[in-house]
Amino acid sequence: MCPAHCGPNAPRRPDLYPPHAPHNNPGRRAILTTKQGVTIADAVIGAEIKGLDISNELDSNAFSEIEDLFNERSVLCLRGQKVTEQEYIAFAKRFGSVEEIFMSDFAHKSYPEIFLVSNIKENGQDIGHADAGAVWHTDMSYTDRPPRATLLYAVEVPVRDGIILGDTTFASTAAAYDALPDETKNKIEGLTVVHDVFGRRAKTGTHTQQDDTRKKQPKVRHPFVRTHPFTGRKCLYVSPGECIGIEGMDDDEAVTLINEVAETIPQECFQHIHKWQTGDILIWDNCAVQHLASFDYKWPQERRLMWRMTVGGTASA
Repeated sequence: MCPAHCGPNAPRRPDLYPPHAPHNNPGRRAILTTKQGVTIADAVIGAEIKGLDISNELDSNAFSEIEDLFNERSVLCLRGQKVTEQEYIAFAKRFGSVEEIFMSDFAHKSYPEIFLVSNIKENGQDIGHADAGAVWHTDMSYTDRPPRATLLYAVEVPVRDGIILGDTTFASTAAAYDALPDETKNKIEGLTVVHDVFGRRAKTGTHTQQDDTRKKQPKVRHPFVRTHPFTGRKCLYVSPGECIGIEGMDDDEAVTLINEVAETIPQECFQHIHKWQTGDILIWDNCAVQHLASFDYKWPQERRLMWRMTVGGTASA
């Protein structure tokens, strides 16, 4: 059950950016609303576009509308896509530089920008990274410049008795911040949090610490509250998995505060659940949302294969 501030009077995400937002352009969407079907989720985040073929190069106006919708809604699904690796990479690059993930063992053999997320085995070996996110998190917060966005292209989705499994649930870090009591906002304002690549993985037991990984991914520091670079909204940027401390604060006190605030993010009233279909390209904003994968499918019988790409971001602020 959501707390009282998640009731009818809960803060809702605005349909358009506030006037101060850097990329505010209320006059857009003419192309999408006349040529494609746009569905806004009945939630504080989430939108879907049907009838748009990204394998055909989009002109600048069409892409600007897509980008504006993405910035506004934080999670955007493009249904019914059928793209090659080159087309997928080209589309991702419209949002910014595409970055390779340090876990190169599961990179696409011919296109290292694409990281394979899969439970499929070939010749007894995993072809992709099977951990799709077993705890609430934001992607790669343990890097100096956390990614702006993550893209997943659904090549294969797990199905049982005609029902698609493996939903992904998102929660708005901006709506969660808005709903905090002023006392809590004042308490966390200006705090700097320590993020560690091994935090969540040590907790879930999916990885062991390796010296070469530590060299590539040393501990980093980010604000407890980030200002979104495109919308200007304040977003909570903490998760229990990767956040291990707060500068200038006792460890026990820091962990308690991190946990207490992080637990306010994945409330039902701040959530959007994505139900996958083959051909989906899902894009999410790593400042504005956290996400959690569902593992309700059987391994390896119910196959899952996603092409993941990561779009670089800016220094956190």
